[in-house]
Amino acid sequence: MIRIGIVEDDPTARDVLVGHLRRYAAERRLEVDLRTFADGAQLIDGYRADYDILLLDIEMPEVGGLEAAHHIRETDPDVIIVFVTNMAQYAIKGYEVDALSFLLKPVHYFSLEHELDRSIGRLRTRDDQTLVVNVAGALTRIDLADIVYLESIRHRIIVHTRGSELSFTGTLKVLEAELDGKGFYRCNNPYLVNLRHVRSVQPTTCTMTGGVELQVSRPRKRGFMDALADHMGGSRQ
Repeated sequence: MIRIGIVEDDPTARDVLVGHLRRYAAERRLEVDLRTFADGAQLIDGYRADYDILLLDIEMPEVGGLEAAHHIRETDPDVIIVFVTNMAQYAIKGYEVDALSFLLKPVHYFSLEHELDRSIGRLRTRDDQTLVVNVAGALTRIDLADIVYLESIRHRIIVHTRGSELSFTGTLKVLEAELDGKGFYRCNNPYLVNLRHVRSVQPTTCTMTGGVELQVSRPRKRGFMDALADHMGGSRQ
């Protein structure tokens, strides 16, 4: 599902964007969660980093799109921002908040279609490199490169990164499937390790970045060594 927010104070312009987005979703057979706001103030009030794409009008009476984007970037560096404006001279300021692009009003379907194709392409690239988990009700995106290993304790999952730990309810089986083909291997029932963080392998354990030593079960040892060799681009002796 793609979560999109539209922030536009003009009801007619807002309805046009909603109509274009519904058409786009129908043509691409995409599942879209679409939410609308009449001002930037409504968006940033209690904002949570749950959105994939934001379409922001630049000129709004209370909080404009640029100001709203600055607030959002304090907590959400990942959401894709596309400005909607009738004044192209403002678009250059979009670089200050890492906006993807801008659309000129009135927004025609094919212009929006082009920007959505670009946005979704970026999302798919990003999603291949991140893991999104629900931590205490908040969707949290973790760079795969930062994950050292995942640990299962009863019905809890602990994600050990290079700088922190995150805990949430889940199963390692689901995460193992989600991370299949992305450089992770289940070396033992409670551990799913990031192969790029394996520093050494002993007869029954492996040492990870940071020095923690994890058990490698006997039945999984061969598969683990093969996966590690493949990841390193070499062959096991």
